Amino acid sequence: MADRGSKPPRKLSNIFEATPFLPIPPAGKGPRDSMAALADIIAPSDLSMVFQPICDMHTLEIFAYEALLRCRRPEFSPPPVLFERAMRDHCVGRLGRLIREVAVPLIENIPLFLNVHPKELEERWLVQPDDPMYFHDSTIFLEITESVPMTHFMLCRDVLRSIRSMGSVELVVDDLGAGYSNFGRIAELEPSVVKLDMGLIRGVENTKRTQTLITSLVRLCMDLGARVVAEGIETADSFLALRDCGVHLGQGYYLARPQFPLPSIAPEAVALRTTSSMPRLHR
Repeated sequence: MADRGSKPPRKLSNIFEATPFLPIPPAGKGPRDSMAALADIIAPSDLSMVFQPICDMHTLEIFAYEALLRCRRPEFSPPPVLFERAMRDHCVGRLGRLIREVAVPLIENIPLFLNVHPKELEERWLVQPDDPMYFHDSTIFLEITESVPMTHFMLCRDVLRSIRSMGSVELVVDDLGAGYSNFGRIAELEPSVVKLDMGLIRGVENTKRTQTLITSLVRLCMDLGARVVAEGIETADSFLALRDCGVHLGQGYYLARPQFPLPSIAPEAVALRTTSSMPRLHR
């Protein structure tokens, strides 16, 4: 799906007035409290989204897009800083909900990756039936870092069970190989996609040991029924080395920079496509 065709994106003059979603948070901060707390930090008009494609490493067809937050307020331009402030003011769930209200209506007819903060699991915003992600017309992939199954295992399992019963939502474990991995717990959560830590990706073409490790991780993930994404691919040499390791999906500046409207895969990357495609998983 590298060619998205001539269909124009949906036009929303004011996405926050157009969306019908009204959150009903759990006990704790009520809707007025969390809304007021977030309003003291940031206005909806300060937020925007860009999207980066995730593509098949062989055919270079686009598998999905990842939504990435951008903030017009310079003090909050790195998203972690914004989330740190939201944590301090007890409105992380409201912020996550607002981000999904921005992101989901901007993309259609293709899977979408959304990042989830651990606090959103605790506050149970994700299980509200009117959440925007349940209205997306393709699969939603929720990304959590690999440390979350270690620190929030029971909660993560219960929330995921509820989410999966409500719509076409899959789990992505991010940053595999960053140092926290407990494969037993990760396997119990049944992720459909695993993203390798970018520390494994940088310079992979120059390190045989890293290539061997990635090849082994890919085989393990396949046996668990999960596809593997290499993110942070910045050169053709890295791309080819990762493809030789068996990695299924790729993401990074070499393939396409995050943009909106939705970007296509760079021509120089498309030139490396093959006639193969992702192998079948062992689910």
